[in-house]
Amino acid sequence: MTVTADPHRPLPVDVAHHAHLTGVFAPQREEVDVADLKIVGDLPDDLNGSYLRNGPNPRFDPIGSFVFPLDGDGMVHRISIAWGQASYSNRFVRTPMVELEEQRGEAIWSGVMDGYTPPASVVGDALAGTTRQLPDINIVEHAGKLMAMAEGDKPYLLDRAQLKTLGQEDCDGAMRVGSTAHPKIDPHTGEMVLFNYSLEAPYLTWSVVGADGSALRAPTPVPGLDKPMMIHDMALTEKYIVLFVNPLAFDLAAAMTGGSLLAWHPEDGTRIALIPRDGGAVRWIDTDTFWVWHFANAFDNPDGTVTVDYVEHLYPMGFAQTSVPNHSTLMRALCSPSTGSITRTQISERTGIEFPRVDDRLLTRDNRRIATVGRADEDHDVLESLWFHDVHTGRDDVWTPGVALGEPIYIPGEQHDYWGAIGTDPADMKSRFYVLDSDDPADGPLATIELPIRVPAGLHGAWLPALSS
Repeated sequence: MTVTADPHRPLPVDVAHHAHLTGVFAPQREEVDVADLKIVGDLPDDLNGSYLRNGPNPRFDPIGSFVFPLDGDGMVHRISIAWGQASYSNRFVRTPMVELEEQRGEAIWSGVMDGYTPPASVVGDALAGTTRQLPDINIVEHAGKLMAMAEGDKPYLLDRAQLKTLGQEDCDGAMRVGSTAHPKIDPHTGEMVLFNYSLEAPYLTWSVVGADGSALRAPTPVPGLDKPMMIHDMALTEKYIVLFVNPLAFDLAAAMTGGSLLAWHPEDGTRIALIPRDGGAVRWIDTDTFWVWHFANAFDNPDGTVTVDYVEHLYPMGFAQTSVPNHSTLMRALCSPSTGSITRTQISERTGIEFPRVDDRLLTRDNRRIATVGRADEDHDVLESLWFHDVHTGRDDVWTPGVALGEPIYIPGEQHDYWGAIGTDPADMKSRFYVLDSDDPADGPLATIELPIRVPAGLHGAWLPALSS
């Protein structure tokens, strides 16, 4: 194939002045494997496994536009812990776009909000007119498959030993139309339940992957939506899939004429879908407008109502035309499938928090403690504290190391449990992994693992116990 220049190729993004391409967000282009990492403190002897975290990390300086967290190539970081020692490795998720850009030594595809797609004269017939694949949001292991999750696309399968990219995965057809980045694994049945939105009808589907990796339910349309909506996360109970349909809609007509692909319509309100896992009729609940990126957990109550814990925003930053200050709070919604009513209460007085996580073994069941990452004070911009919220007593505990922290992760040990998180010090740009006692996390780390390279601020991860021999 003879490559010709494209006169419509977008201009480079001004990386030096972009908030999400500099500082703790600056891309990491180096791939390394480093063993015997320096540890401050003592790693617990009963901690054996790996923490993997994904995140948007452009392989080359982007062109056209860059909107965090929608843009960026996937890079998976792994911190392995065994017998008091630790190692680190990282790899790009090598989609066809990344592979071709590595051959050319520059970005070819632009950001998703830009609207540009490369022609056949630049990328060949097979990739002409395609947009960048983005398996850069989450990392999930199910039925022996390690998957880098995208937003509304099929994930990429990774080799667990070397993190080598093996190709896209459809989970026996359950992800035939794709999956959002946040499927939920029922720890009691082993089923992985997922949903996906689409720009064309049917706008919303759900499906189920069995514990053995077989498709128990093919993509099934969810009735009740008449336009494409952005839905990032879901919650799961023993009986229901819970989807909060906040009024952030895809607007293809606007995107084709230079406008935004996503438009906020607060006048439409929020709708909540309770989808029975047994295939019964969907229950819809209408309420006032708010926005949700992430859920902590959900569970069924004896009286038939459903409890949902999540972080609530007034609106999605970057997509709403408003001067009203935004804030995020940890909320609990009590939803009634029978009456269509909903009651929302604030769990914690803290604001400016995100990335809620619980012990994944308690998903679909009542849990006591939710961890989030947030600001130490209202006037701070950096997420520099881990907050631990007791939903039974209302008590908040906090640990503030004064570094930029990522999503917390619950780590079950063989004899005790822990919390972990990656943090990067903006002063020296060094990254560390912190291990905290699950009973007293506010006391600070039991051990701090010094990472060999800076890990860019990213998104979601998972703890993988060591494989039994």
